Amino acid sequence: MNSYILLALALFLAFTNSSCRKLSEININPNESKTTHPQFLLTKIEWDAFNSFKGTGPLYALKMIVQTDGENANQIYAWQRSDFGAYNNLRNVTKMIEEGERMALAEYVAIGKFIRAYYFYNLTLTFGDIPYSEALKGESAGLLTPKYDSQKEVFLGILKELEEANTLLSKVEARIDGDIIYNGSASQWRKMVNAYRLKVLMTLSTKEGDATIAPKETFANIVSSQPLFTGSGDDGKLVYLDQAGNRYPEFNSSGYGSGMYVDSTYIKRLQDLKDARLFVLFTRTPEAAKAGKPVNDFKAYEGGDPVKPYGQVNEKATKGLVSKVADRFTKDATNEPSILIGYAEQQFLLAEAVVRGWISGDANTYYEEGIKSGFKFYENYAKNMASYVNESVANTYLAQSSVKLSSVSTTEAKLERILMQKYLRSFHQGGWTAYFDHLRTGYPEFAKSNKNHIAYRWMYPAGEYNNNSANVSAAIASQFGGSDVTTAKPWWLK
Repeated sequence: MNSYILLALALFLAFTNSSCRKLSEININPNESKTTHPQFLLTKIEWDAFNSFKGTGPLYALKMIVQTDGENANQIYAWQRSDFGAYNNLRNVTKMIEEGERMALAEYVAIGKFIRAYYFYNLTLTFGDIPYSEALKGESAGLLTPKYDSQKEVFLGILKELEEANTLLSKVEARIDGDIIYNGSASQWRKMVNAYRLKVLMTLSTKEGDATIAPKETFANIVSSQPLFTGSGDDGKLVYLDQAGNRYPEFNSSGYGSGMYVDSTYIKRLQDLKDARLFVLFTRTPEAAKAGKPVNDFKAYEGGDPVKPYGQVNEKATKGLVSKVADRFTKDATNEPSILIGYAEQQFLLAEAVVRGWISGDANTYYEEGIKSGFKFYENYAKNMASYVNESVANTYLAQSSVKLSSVSTTEAKLERILMQKYLRSFHQGGWTAYFDHLRTGYPEFAKSNKNHIAYRWMYPAGEYNNNSANVSAAIASQFGGSDVTTAKPWWLK
């Protein structure tokens, strides 16, 4: 047979064979891997998680800062919709868990479960019912319009995932590669997981009688049997570096421009308690600095009234009579770490638990340890300001009858002091935690221009009405009688 015919036949058979194969089998880029080691996902996941739910937004609602060049919705509790951006971050978490399970690396599955719990906790407090059990299954199960789970079901899922994370981490001995929080220590991660479990359970203090959740009993069991933070060195914190992409989020930020000043609410609370943390957080008023008043003069600081029209506050500010946020927040590339949950918050949670009768112990000791940890944080990280917030200053502060927990006798008075100190510690730390504490307990109190308007949540994203209309509508109907409004009270507060 002619060689040309043989060649043509060979080419024909090759083409016929290949054409019978699926395009998905032949259109594979050999340079693009479909799998990866979870350590390469972990670093970015940690960075995103520790920088989420931050920014200046909560500072307005917490009466820490005011705006003088316009009306800020958060300052007057007139916010509307939030977003589901956290689900984008959760996609990477889902992939890390899948890869951890594929490679039998329990440590990455455990951290993934913790990060999932963290995001879903914040999402459900933001909205109420949210997609949970069917969420993030578009790729694996083709679920593009996930149902909304009830808030109770979401909280039960969060607590279950945290418990599973603790169990998995208890068996991990190897170093966790890619970890920028605890440098690979599984035992440290386990402490943070358990501290976070306490936080979630205390959030549900209004559900103390719910046997399904059993927040009181579960809280006590964790305290008695699981590892927790033993000092500030255990803090779950992200330390920033003076490198591109690794700097403090507010570094070089324009957010602290000419229109942003300090709220008189926060200033006055620090002044009334003679709290020296005032000096490391804010600047003296321009007039006080001009008059030569020292940094540690409490009278050198003044804020703007959050319930007055912003024009009036602006007039006061232009006269040099209102303090600004310390410039270290925008001029220091490393400034201070971001704490997702730390020893100070844990100790305040334990103090509250004792006062509520959830656990035995000395509430005053827990309370004082929380305050000391807060002062120590600024001693360590507020550069060139350590002398203002050192141990001696902290001890003097704690000796005041206006600060001592033992100076008050009723449960409500003790809770008020604990929640106030937890709040004072939360400037640029803790996101919306202090606001959720305010909704849960009434402490601390915040001035409102309209006392009858209370925002308990945010409205669902507009995109849900376009892409998942039936499910979001069902969630709104079951929770709020069909009205997606910020003043509707979600399950966790009922």
